[in-house]
Order: sequence, then structure tokens, then C-alpha cells
Amino acid sequence: MGAVLRAWALGLFAVGIWLLSGYVGTPHRAADASAPATAFSSVRADATLARVLGPEIPHQVSSAENAAVRARILREFAAMGVPTHTYQAFTCNPWRGLSFVACATVTDIIAEVIPGRGKAIVMMAHYDSVPAGPGASDDESGVATVLETTRALKAAGSKSIHPVIALITDGEEAGLLGANVFLQNAALKARVGVVVNVEARGTKGPSLLFQTSPGDGKLIDLYAAHVPVYGTSSLYAEIYKFLPNDTDLTLFIHDGFPSFNFAFADNVRYYHSPFDLRRNLNKATLQMHGENLLGVVSGLEQTDYAALEGGNDVYLSVLGKFLPRVPASWALPLAIAVFILLAIAAWLARGEPAGWRSTLAAAAMPLALLLGCGLMGWLVSFIAQTISGAPDPSYAYPLALRVALTFAVWAIALDVSRMTNAHGAAASGWLWIATFGIVTAALLPGISPYFVFPGAIAAVLLLATARAPGGWNGLAGQIALLVSAIVALLIWIALVASGETLIGLRLHPLFTIPAAFGLLTIVPLLSARPMSRAAWGASAAAAFVLSLGFAVAAGLQPPYKQASPQRIDLVYFENAKGDARWIADTSWKGLGAEPIPTALIKAGNLKLTKDAYAGLYPHTAYATPAGAPHYPLPTSTIVSDMLKGASRVVTLNLKGSDDTDEILLRIPQDAKLQAVDFRGQHVVPPAGWSGDTEFACVSLDCRDETITLTLAGDATGLTFAEGRYAFPPFGAFLKAARPKTAMASQSGDQIILANAVKMK
Repeated sequence: MGAVLRAWALGLFAVGIWLLSGYVGTPHRAADASAPATAFSSVRADATLARVLGPEIPHQVSSAENAAVRARILREFAAMGVPTHTYQAFTCNPWRGLSFVACATVTDIIAEVIPGRGKAIVMMAHYDSVPAGPGASDDESGVATVLETTRALKAAGSKSIHPVIALITDGEEAGLLGANVFLQNAALKARVGVVVNVEARGTKGPSLLFQTSPGDGKLIDLYAAHVPVYGTSSLYAEIYKFLPNDTDLTLFIHDGFPSFNFAFADNVRYYHSPFDLRRNLNKATLQMHGENLLGVVSGLEQTDYAALEGGNDVYLSVLGKFLPRVPASWALPLAIAVFILLAIAAWLARGEPAGWRSTLAAAAMPLALLLGCGLMGWLVSFIAQTISGAPDPSYAYPLALRVALTFAVWAIALDVSRMTNAHGAAASGWLWIATFGIVTAALLPGISPYFVFPGAIAAVLLLATARAPGGWNGLAGQIALLVSAIVALLIWIALVASGETLIGLRLHPLFTIPAAFGLLTIVPLLSARPMSRAAWGASAAAAFVLSLGFAVAAGLQPPYKQASPQRIDLVYFENAKGDARWIADTSWKGLGAEPIPTALIKAGNLKLTKDAYAGLYPHTAYATPAGAPHYPLPTSTIVSDMLKGASRVVTLNLKGSDDTDEILLRIPQDAKLQAVDFRGQHVVPPAGWSGDTEFACVSLDCRDETITLTLAGDATGLTFAEGRYAFPPFGAFLKAARPKTAMASQSGDQIILANAVKMK
């Protein structure tokens, strides 16, 4: 019985680390209006946010409300005596990796916060929103953070050795257009010294330093010295490089400016939606956001930019209070040293003599744990998805699946604990961790701290106790194993907790695999006091059955609720063939179509359709005929069509109605696009683009537009469309059928009118 209680106590201890990590990783403090004038106050920032947002309605680029928000921001700066000016220009940005070019006329706000000579510290946020949401968090919270930081800097009578400016960009949601137009202006670009950006992808959670410019070692040192709570990891930047996501800062980093990027991302369900309201923004999150910006900018004020030059660091924050870090160039030598020390410790450690079978079993134990946890996570998720019929059954009610995954990984940990003894489990487990440290240090150094840092502590402790009485089974050895496990759990289980807030449980391997690495350090403690075979079997079976039971419970719960609604955009679509359609689109962020409510299907007689947009986009969504067309289509005119060497140069005029919010042009891959010339912008498709190329001109002055294409291939298949951020009144029946557990998001409900360019 003692061994059983010990085993389950260790499991509860790991859960306790999980709960602690979740609590510590959540901001709790919000400074009120009585805070010193030189400090950041989220209550003051929230009041500023209320004034900037006004009626809290969407304010996409070029809209009337966008201009109203801009005017309110200018009034806030004027009230503080901060000189401002606006910069308006047309720009196009070939967005990285997406074969997509966004264009618009945008208007940036530039505020002279602290005067000075030389290159400036730039505080940056964007003020436009998506068409579907008011953008209280994304990114008016960033605007309010910049404004409150400006107030605090002015109150401090800052004696900065650099000027400080605020850049409030327009058109970020349309394709980083405000940042792009700023950098296209040589005089404005020449003012930039270092950039600190504040963004949001949710409404709460820690404000994370998730991206820095290359050579970030000195930047991390400055951050560590000037913010009260840490929330960062070189893992974030390593992963972010591979994602098709960008912020305005992407363009500044690309141009070589030292940069910091802060964002919060918990409660992503409200991201780019009508729920992105001020009441849903957590004030403690806003406080951490502001303390990050104010702290870093204050540190930069007295820092020579030359002192920021250097190499990369690898790092991670622990409990918000510790930020261990080493130069990235040290990662591989340190990882190799950790492996050698652990190998020596394993060789020296006192333990039972082991034959080849037990040695092989010990060596295979970590792999069995990692694979087992991954497979159990898949099984649990599959059961919940099958019962629910939804791709993410935990979206609205995550607790049941969270518990199911917890019991799943614990069942596997109990299972593998009998594969070897304490010595074998410790030696094998930590050597596997050290091996992963070497591999990641060589290939993806930003990830290596998760293996190398706990491995280094374990190497010292296990080497020190290797020859102690009883070896690692003795008191000293058990203490060394426990302390090593605590360090690993604080790192790996914290990653489990933060991963769920950022991504949810849909990607269950991001839960099970980090948990497996943490539990790998618990297995030696389980193996040191093994349960009887009967008790072990009963414990593992109980964990397995509980995991399956909670998976069933997760599947039986509704996947969506009013507070966690499904994203369903309604579209009225027409094309040149006289095809009018109703479309219900759920494929937000390219995750694919998912089932929609029965009431909505019945109301429109909707059916899953592979080519829902009739060739305009290669897209699967729910669609149905909508009867006779109601609207005139946009028109095209070929202004000129000529051969220039081996290329064909075609100039088109595309004209939409007075209600047009965006003009879309799709150029098929067979046309072999070489260049686009568009109102002074010359765009050459970057190397690596594949598939069709889409141009989107999203400001109101795009309603009547002339564009020149240089093509090397067949140009007979050009299509274009007029988009309106509105839904026709005769579609009210479909909107009424969309339940309260669903909402529009991103571009929201739309009218799309498609036509073809008539070319010879």
C-alpha cells in the first residue's frame, strides 16, 4: 500500500506543478488610478482604451470608423502635449509565404514622445481592426498601452539619450501595410533605431516576449533587467519562424532593426471576432503588457545602441522570476558536456548488476513513454471527436479532455515504470534528455534549454550522489532524483500549461509530449519503490479507464456555447455564369470545413461543397443555390495588351460598385506572373511562391483601379471579385438561423461578386 500511495502522490505532485505553473503564468495584479504618475496603470490605460474605442464597432482600414478611431488617438496625444502627424500613402506588401499581395491606402500616426537627436526608440501598435470585430485587444489594447506608457515617460521627465516616438500603424490586419508604407519612406525609415511592438491574439494571459531580432543576447539581458515578471523563451521565437503568422514587426526585423515583440494570446476564441470587446480584456494582462513596454523602453533610453549588438541567447523563464540563459554558441558544447557527465554518473552509480535484457529494457523505456503518451493522446482525442462529431470537442468545455489526457499520460508513466529499476530509469531517462539536448542544440538551438538546463542540474546532482550509500536508491540519491525531477517538471509541465492557453487541446501532442518529458524524470522515483504486480496493474488500469471515461464525457459535451462560439461566416456569392449561392464557411485559419448546426443547414438547405466559391478560391464550405442574381457584377477593361520580349504585359481596369470594400484579383499559376505594377508599386513575386497569386486591394479608393501584369504564361484564366463587408437583407433568414453558439469572424459576413477578365 505504501508504494501505491507513493506513486499516486508523485502523480499528484506533478499535477500540483501543473496548477502552480498555470497560476504563476496568469497575471493577477492591476495597478489602479492611484498608482504613481511615473508607473504604468492598467486602470488608466483601460480608461484611455474606452475613449479610443468609442462605440466599439469594427474599424477596418479605410472605413469611416477607422478615421474616427484615428482622430480619437490624435486627441489623446494632443491632451498630453505630444506633437503628432499622420503619414498617408498607398502601398502593396507581398506577404511572406502566402502567394498573397495586399494593397491599400493607409494612414499612420507618428507621435514625438521624447525629443532628441539620432535614431529613435519606436513604440509600435496598430489601430485598425478586422471587419468582424472591434479590436479592443487586437490591437487597441496595444494603442492604449503605448498611450499610457507615453504618459508615464512624460511624467518621469525622461532624460533619454535617444528620441522616443510612437508609431501607430494602419492596415496591419490587411497585410502589415502601415509598417510597410512607413519603411518605404526613406526619411521615416532612417529615424528608426530600435523597435518595441505590442500586439494581441486573445484577451488575457501573460504578455509574452515571443519574438526578438537576430543577435538577441543583449536584448534579453535588457529585458531581464527592466521588467518585473518574465514571460519568454527562445522556444517561442524558434517555433514562430516556421509559422505563417506575422506582425508589423516582421518587416522591421527583416530590415535589420533590433526589435522586441510582446503579445498575449490566452482566450484565442475571441480573436478577430465580435467578442474582442473591452469588457473581455483582462486588466492584469494589460498591466503586464504595459510594464513590459515601459520597462524595456526605459532601459533603452539610457542604452547605447552599439551595446545591443551581439550573438543570440537560448533562454526560458521559470515561474516568472528566473530567466536562465546562455549564449547560443554555448548550447551544443554544454549539451555534450551534460551528456558526458550524466554518462559518467550512470557508470559510477551503485545499482543492481544488469544483464543485457534489463539494459535494453531500460534504454527503451523513454521511447516507450514518449510514444505511449503520444498514442494515448491520439486515442483519447479520437474517442472524444468521434462521439462529439466536432474536430475540437474541448473548445467550449476543455476540462473533461484535459483530465482525460492527464490520466492518459499517467497511465503510460505507470506502465513503463516496471520496465527497469531506479538506476536504469534514471540513467536512461536523463541520457535520453541529454541526447535530445545535443540534437536540438545542433539543429534548433532555441528549443535546447528545455533539455540542457534541467539536464545540467541533474548531471551535477546525480554525479554527486552516484557513490552515495544505496546509490540512487538511497536517501541522498532519491533526494537528487526528486530535485532533478522538480526542475524538469517546472520547465516541461509549465510548457503544457502555457501551450493549452495558446493553442488549446486540439493539438493534443503539444500536451502529451511535453508532459511525457516531465514524467520521464518521475519514472526513476516510481521504479525505486515498485508496487506489487497486482497493485501496479490495478493502478495503471484505473488511470487508463479514467482516461477513457473522461474522453467519453468530453465527447458528450457540446463543442460550442454562447461564450465559446463556433466561427461561421455567411457569404452571398455571385459569378459571371449567373450562379448565385449562399455559403456558410467554417474554415477559419485554413483548418478545413467542419460540421455546422443542423438548424443552419436546414434553413438554407446547405450541403458540403468542394468548390464552394465556383473557382474563385479552391475552398470547401457549405453552400446552396440562392436563386436569381441580385447585383451587377464588377467590370473589367483591357487598357492595353502587348508583347514585350518573351513576356506579355497586360494593363487592366477593374471597377466595382460604390459599395465595394475590396477588389480581389486571382492570377493562376499557369500565367507565370513576373511582376505587378499598381499605382506606383512594383511587386515581383518572391522566390518560393507556388500556386495561384491573389491580390487584394482593401481601401475604398480601390473601387476603380488600374493594374499592370507582366506574365510569361497563359493569361486566359484571370478572375476578379468585388467584396463587401455586409450581408444582403434578403439573407436575413440565414443569419437568423445561425445560433447564438456561432459567430462571424475575420472578414465577417460578406457579399462577394465575381467576374472573369475577358482576354484574347
